[in-house]
Amino acid sequence: MNYGRKGKWCIAKVPELDFVAQGKTIEEAKAHLEEVMRIQFAEMREMGTLEDYLAECGFIIQDDTIMPENEIVGFEKQVLQVA
Repeated sequence: MNYGRKGKWCIAKVPELDFVAQGKTIEEAKAHLEEVMRIQFAEMREMGTLEDYLAECGFIIQDDTIMPENEIVGFEKQVLQVA
């Protein structure tokens, strides 16, 4: 999950799954993102498309847990001053 700020909103996103949500605080944005993911996964499971979607994104379902097929390396945004 990545977090950032856009104007007065905090943004939470999972780029690997193409999910984004916003809130007034990072905690609120994270809670909204988790809700979006629960709703979307439930709808996809009901339509029978969840496993295909996850496979397209590089994930598999193993024992009711969503696992990446490959190791995921995370990045953190930082600002550096160049001399």
